Amino acid sequence: MDSNSAKNLRSLTISPLEDEDEEVHIEEAEAEEDEEEDEEDSVQLGFVEKPKNPHLLLSHLFPSKAGGLPAWLDPVNLPPDNSRLCGFCGDPLQFLLQIYASIDGKESTFHRTLYVFMCPSMACLLRDQHEQWRHKEGSPSRSVKVFRCQLARSNPYYSSEPPKLDGTDRPLCTGVPMCCWCGTWKGGKLCGSCKKTRYCSEKHQAMHWKSGHKSECHKLIASDSPIVNNGNGVQDLTVFKNGLNKATWPEYEIVIEEESGFEWEKSEGNSSSIGTSAIVTKYNKTDEALQSVMDQFEADADKKSWASFEEHISRAPEQVLRYCRNETAKPLWPLCSGRPSKAEIPPCRYCKGPLCYEFQIMPQLLYYFGVKNDSNSLDWGTIVVLTCLASCESSISYKEEFAWVQIYPATSIRPGRLTM
Repeated sequence: MDSNSAKNLRSLTISPLEDEDEEVHIEEAEAEEDEEEDEEDSVQLGFVEKPKNPHLLLSHLFPSKAGGLPAWLDPVNLPPDNSRLCGFCGDPLQFLLQIYASIDGKESTFHRTLYVFMCPSMACLLRDQHEQWRHKEGSPSRSVKVFRCQLARSNPYYSSEPPKLDGTDRPLCTGVPMCCWCGTWKGGKLCGSCKKTRYCSEKHQAMHWKSGHKSECHKLIASDSPIVNNGNGVQDLTVFKNGLNKATWPEYEIVIEEESGFEWEKSEGNSSSIGTSAIVTKYNKTDEALQSVMDQFEADADKKSWASFEEHISRAPEQVLRYCRNETAKPLWPLCSGRPSKAEIPPCRYCKGPLCYEFQIMPQLLYYFGVKNDSNSLDWGTIVVLTCLASCESSISYKEEFAWVQIYPATSIRPGRLTM
């Protein structure tokens, strides 16, 4: 840190929320550690591609994917009802992506998949920024949730032999019936009329009713045919075929490549160009003199951090994910403000052991999902996923891990996403 009187201000982070006072939080992480680039860690980059064969993204083929429907590793014991809802608006969370990340040398992690869900509301994500600091105060409400599922090679759902990928692969059993609207969560509620269509929530039942089930319900009552559940645990529904369902983002396969295979593309004007889109944090109710110092200090720190971030991802600007499960690995932060210290990372909620950084999600994913780039649209700087270092075991099939979201300050000019 700098030796001048402003050095303590560097540890201040501001978490803006609409129409509420900004919170000042003291970080304990050392600045020198934040600025280090650990070149020894092997980073894998994730890129999205339109699936050439969507059937290759089914659960028994252990895919890494973004958007569409989750390919649940355990198709029977899904996360409980209270875990699938946004902690603020109460709506069912939307599937963002999943990464297949088995761990060698441990029988229980022969198959291992991490799932990320989030509420598509930017208002909820802004409120989430306050809650993620408060894990020591209890169970904070979240709009972004991560689940870890792992299975031994010998399990009730899949063959112990590798998939042949020739069209003959099948799971050993079907999953539980899913929601007829979102296809994402367990359909624990039945339509009161036809008694055949299932829903994860009253909201999705109402949305399905308005979108066409109202006119189809009587046909199902007169029909003896049940809703078919396929091997992926997802119903084959007209609402998906007709493209009426807005509860999912477009589906992509995630392809993994080593970052070392990409060359640096440094730009001499990279740092200076940040001046035209400075990331300035808004402060409120502070002494005028202190305000001036903080504004200048934080703006410079964030501009420097953003310049480093922008330069680093220029090696592969279309990356949507960075993966490196290593105790020494660190995320690539776009901003200096809004980072957690080690003390602010909670322990594993199951074994109480430490969490470690595993991967982060880049904002470029929003471009592929067709999310608008305006002030009210969903946006983030990065989503960092931290998981149990021991990848512990328990009787719970889907163990909830921890996500730290860094978003751009509300008053900043947001850096543009990928454009084509």
